[in-house]
Amino acid sequence: MAGRYENKNVVVVGAGKSGRALCRFFSSRAAHVTLSDRRAREEIEDLETLSHLPIRYDLGAHDIALFRSADLIVLSPGVPETIAPVQAAREQGVEIVGEIEIAVREITAPMIGITGTNGKSTVTTLTGETFRAAGRRTFTGGNIGAPLTDAVDDGSWDWVVIELSSFQLETMRSFRPRYSMLLNISADHLDRYPDMDAYIAAKKNIFTHQTEADYMILNADDRRVVETAAGCPARAILFSCQRELDEGMSLRGDEIVWRWQGREENFPASELKLKGLHNVANAMAAMIPALVEGCAGGPVWRAVSSFTGLPHRMSLVRTLDGVSWYDDSKGTNIGSVVMSLAGFEAPVTLIAGGKDKGGDFGELTAPVRDKVKNLILIGEAAARMEREIGDVTHIVRAASLEEAVAAARALTPAGGAVLLSPGCSSFDMFKNFAERGEQFCRLVRQLEEPEKAVSNGNTPGL
Repeated sequence: MAGRYENKNVVVVGAGKSGRALCRFFSSRAAHVTLSDRRAREEIEDLETLSHLPIRYDLGAHDIALFRSADLIVLSPGVPETIAPVQAAREQGVEIVGEIEIAVREITAPMIGITGTNGKSTVTTLTGETFRAAGRRTFTGGNIGAPLTDAVDDGSWDWVVIELSSFQLETMRSFRPRYSMLLNISADHLDRYPDMDAYIAAKKNIFTHQTEADYMILNADDRRVVETAAGCPARAILFSCQRELDEGMSLRGDEIVWRWQGREENFPASELKLKGLHNVANAMAAMIPALVEGCAGGPVWRAVSSFTGLPHRMSLVRTLDGVSWYDDSKGTNIGSVVMSLAGFEAPVTLIAGGKDKGGDFGELTAPVRDKVKNLILIGEAAARMEREIGDVTHIVRAASLEEAVAAARALTPAGGAVLLSPGCSSFDMFKNFAERGEQFCRLVRQLEEPEKAVSNGNTPGL
């Protein structure tokens, strides 16, 4: 398969999953592909999966001359446009886009784009499930799961549902979803963006190419969301957990109420397997596109209400000696920690910390004071977290996640809960949030029952 990229010099930047998918995509279209990554070859996983392709490599450092001579540069998610070789290429007039942009230029199925600071992966997964429950062949990917270029060569999709990070939205040039979703906005990635305005501007790109024929699904309870969408031409559909809406999706007591074009449907929120008010909001957002498209409410609700959650997102690992242990390793920003803590009544031991993303940890002071009996801090951000949260609870520093789990075991009384919700990225100690969560789950499952610990002569302690 050739086409628009035949004999073009394409530089793919970033050798992760999306970068490798791009190499396969462009090679199948007879482009001259170079994969560039600042990491050395031995630091890159799964590079051997490309060994059968006629691609060149620029590893260990980016070659500015290579970037300047390219016909097209495609950035993997997370690679900023501000790095020096990309800026040099821009000065030469080289086209620079992201992986998502390459895919959406070729996808013919209607698309649903989902962004927000928190809940994106859950809502993307749920949205895909609602359409599948209605018998529609649906691809789900982007920032979650499969790279979006994997959807391109299969022309039989009825719907394509895409999770979009702010990084991916930075490099969008023509994306026009039938439905856009902006779930919420709170401080995140301020180690990359100069301020909140720049972060919000990236999120706003999801609306840029929509028209009056399209829809934007908005969280009516988030002032920043409503303000960001103001003036965009797509038709707004609101969801709210705080007030009943004349049109849209809202919560009335224990009922989720959907009102649209003169009809009303009601769904019992108590049937949701996902707990917490934020997950009620996630369920609302996810149901809206399928219902607007005329899918029957029964199958849509069964798909949403039966969903038990994604790995590392408020997952119950085990209950041991009256203490419940939860893995929320995906809680990589402050707003996510706040929402996770809101779902607890019992005294919480919170394990937090990691690579500092530049947020205001002072926003955790009130929820930590109200819900957290013990705060165990790990990673690079520990000192700043302790300083900004203040002396509102008992704080312990741990040098590793293993030490943090041991401390939590010793400190948490029966009836309490231990929550790993770091509020930071994982890259100071782990490859990614999934590796962090997997190590936490492994450590928790290895904890011995009290009677076994005594028989072995082991006394839990710090």
